Amino acid sequence: MGSGHGSHLHVEGASRLHQVPAHAKLVGLVAFVLAVVSVPNGAHAVLGALLLLAVGVLVSTRVAPRHVLPRLAVETPFAVFALVLPFVAVGPRVDIGPLTVSQTGLTAALALLLKGTTGVVAAIAFAVTTRPRDLVRALQHLKVPDPLVLIASFMVRYVDVVGDQLRRMRVARLSRGFSARSVRSWPVLAAGTGALFIRSYERGERVHLAMVSRGWSGRMPVTDPLAAGPGTWALALLPALVAAASSVGARMAA
Repeated sequence: MGSGHGSHLHVEGASRLHQVPAHAKLVGLVAFVLAVVSVPNGAHAVLGALLLLAVGVLVSTRVAPRHVLPRLAVETPFAVFALVLPFVAVGPRVDIGPLTVSQTGLTAALALLLKGTTGVVAAIAFAVTTRPRDLVRALQHLKVPDPLVLIASFMVRYVDVVGDQLRRMRVARLSRGFSARSVRSWPVLAAGTGALFIRSYERGERVHLAMVSRGWSGRMPVTDPLAAGPGTWALALLPALVAAASSVGARMAA
């Protein structure tokens, strides 16, 4: 799998985090997110400190903001839900200016926003410092089941191909004067989505047949083995250890 596929996910750099092997970063990311999620919802100060820690890790990658800010859009659904939650949750009510909201919902909304943002920032730090092919190698090294490794590898390999097909279909619609301005355009968009699915499925069949004809055995070949020393593991797991200690401290103080 060439390094050019999915290159929009990775940003070249020379930071310390760029040099950490992918499997160590992946374990550190998962452990950090789990530790953040385990923090009690009412410990907003602890969650805020962990968010600053995640931001610090992201800043240490020295990646330009133009590569980071657009990726934060993935958090939009969580942010919208967090804004709505205080108004729909039940429980004791509190006044915030002219508004009356649920105190339980407000606490949960703040926790959701802080935890979600922390996880997204940490994931972005992982994505911009890890090549897609290194992610696949990390999954292999961590003994993830082969079907999941194959799904991840082909998704990375062909996401750009499917995206390019989608862009060509959009240009074709625009060249014919199509404009999605009303409900009447939905059948056209649905038909285009169906056509894209069929084309992607047929392309997958052709790729599979080509691989089988070349001796495909159903398992990704292992290239260079990954290795990480104690110092590297300590660096990768440091944010997770801080988050775990903070979670334990917050639970004991609650």
